[in-house]
Amino acid sequence: MPKAIPSIDLQLRNDPIALKAWIKAEAQDLGFADCVVARPDTEDQIPHLQAYLDKGYHADMHYLAENLDKRANPKLLVEGTACILCVRLNYLQEKPQGRYVPEQPDVGIIARYARGRDYHKIMRGRLKQLAQRIEAKVGQFSNRPFSDSAPIFEKALAENAGMGWTGKHTLLINRDSGSFFVLGELFCGLPLPFDEPTTAHCGSCSACIDICPTQAIVAPYQLDARKCIAYLTIEYKGSIPLELRPQIGNRIFGCDDCQLVCPWNRYAKITSIDDFLPRHGLDHTSLLEFWQWDEATFLHKTEGSPIRRTGFQSFKRNVAIALGNASHSKDIIQQLSEQNTEQHQDIVLEHQHWALQQQLAMQS
Repeated sequence: MPKAIPSIDLQLRNDPIALKAWIKAEAQDLGFADCVVARPDTEDQIPHLQAYLDKGYHADMHYLAENLDKRANPKLLVEGTACILCVRLNYLQEKPQGRYVPEQPDVGIIARYARGRDYHKIMRGRLKQLAQRIEAKVGQFSNRPFSDSAPIFEKALAENAGMGWTGKHTLLINRDSGSFFVLGELFCGLPLPFDEPTTAHCGSCSACIDICPTQAIVAPYQLDARKCIAYLTIEYKGSIPLELRPQIGNRIFGCDDCQLVCPWNRYAKITSIDDFLPRHGLDHTSLLEFWQWDEATFLHKTEGSPIRRTGFQSFKRNVAIALGNASHSKDIIQQLSEQNTEQHQDIVLEHQHWALQQQLAMQS
């Protein structure tokens, strides 16, 4: 028997307003917390990016200076793009106490988005499903999913379509959901009506600026990546500046502090997606246990996780710094006194030596 060809809803395809409403409903059914339709035009962001680059705030993320033509005109990335469907996924597993940063000096703190499955994989999979549903309903159309994987201003696209506004910490804030979410895009060849921007509501609040451990938010809406703990513990592969090591505390992959104190996160929503739930106890593992991981354990415990991005050596470098900032402990001193040159490269050994000196200074 030949396979039945699904019937195409031409009436819906020819009604952009109704089609837009249907797509948004399907996006919600797939677990997306929001779906907005953005104009494929972010040329107005180029001057802001250039000023950012000129100040050196991008550190060694040199890719930010590339493909400026595509960043300004997303249609150059995917031929036939008429609009961009911007979506977000909430990732909180449990709602944190409002305006409060937990003090757990002997536990390795991993940013909440990274404790479960890699959100890039979650996002792309669901965007592909959304495209398949649309195609099954109205026929073939030009489309391509992205999740932090292309030279586009994804935050600006979402903001220009009303998903939220850029907070002083440079993250997107939604009035009903706070900021604990990740973004994705589906470039779309269907001519859908665009959504409009919302208004900003940070007012005179400076909580995120005041709380930043390394003062990386150098001014409202300006983040210097060279000081940012998220950049230093994830992207950066070199030696962490001495003056910043104490401020990093026990954050070994990313940092949530600016979000934890944001008053809008009293409205943060819990995720409905099990893939974001913590794996391997990554939300409450002690620093000493992390330090005892060898590379095989690291690869096993971080399989399918965004933590893989930092690599084993940088991860252990981060744990070493955190041990230097932990509570004084004879066990920590003993562990740091033992060098494992087979497992650890010079970058780890350097930070291990620093951590040991920090611990020894506490006992005198």
